[in-house]
Amino acid sequence: MIHSTKNLAEKSIPVSITQAALKIARFFANEQVTPEKKIQVYLNTLAVCAVNDYMEMMNISTDLKASDSWNLAMRYYADVADLKLSALGNLECRPVTSGNFCYIPPEVPDDRIGVVVVELDIEHEQATLIGFAKTIKAGELLFNELQTLEDLLAYLDSLESIPTQVKLSYWLQNIIDVGWQPIEKILAPKTPQLAFRYRNGVTRGKLIDMGIELPGQSLTLVVTLTPKNSVEIQLKLQVHPSEEQAYLPNNLIVKVLDEKGTTVMEAHARSGSTHVTLEFNAQIGECFSVNLELGHTNITENFVI
Repeated sequence: MIHSTKNLAEKSIPVSITQAALKIARFFANEQVTPEKKIQVYLNTLAVCAVNDYMEMMNISTDLKASDSWNLAMRYYADVADLKLSALGNLECRPVTSGNFCYIPPEVPDDRIGVVVVELDIEHEQATLIGFAKTIKAGELLFNELQTLEDLLAYLDSLESIPTQVKLSYWLQNIIDVGWQPIEKILAPKTPQLAFRYRNGVTRGKLIDMGIELPGQSLTLVVTLTPKNSVEIQLKLQVHPSEEQAYLPNNLIVKVLDEKGTTVMEAHARSGSTHVTLEFNAQIGECFSVNLELGHTNITENFVI
């Protein structure tokens, strides 16, 4: 529902611009060359900090350092003002200092989960979160097209109930989803041959907690993707025991499901298995899931190429 400007004003959220935010904004601005770029980065950083402070007040987990706006190269080459919300996505945070609209630059990615408009009163060190929009398109975004911050919180709640998808093609651009780590950080290769195999393509691993079925232990799901051509990716999935264990539990079942939830392949850990492997090719845009089944516990990770 789109709200009137008067209604938005009544439900807007004031947030103090902290000294820490001002210091960071000045630091980022001073990295830039032209006066125009310095002002752009300064205002963008204050808007992101204000939204981040609000999210922290609402107990919504954020990851500033994973945001494009915290990336030196991105700040230099593009007009970036986003905040990474952990496990939800990137929220655009657009600053305004006057008027009744904000400008969305054409380089803003269309995968942003929404945009929050932040009015800045730097003289009084005050930021006001005016409202938000779910969809983003380049050009002018009028205030009377915005929804309230209450609507934003409800929207974020709805996103949390939707299974998140790991965007594998982004890995090739070194944009890695939260929780997926370089393999050497979570799984020490037990043989030189195993280490060698990991050098092919982009490889990341994630610790999977199987709960009461493996108390105090985790399994490691490893995904390696290697481009075959512009539309097809070769995928290699492996599951390993935790570093403390030599073998997988012998009743573990690993399944690959298509986007309809139908099992298309599976592998069973046998007695003495050190890992299980599944390999297949997929095209850009395809969705699939990996299901780990152990006793009464089922854990599913969702992916899109």
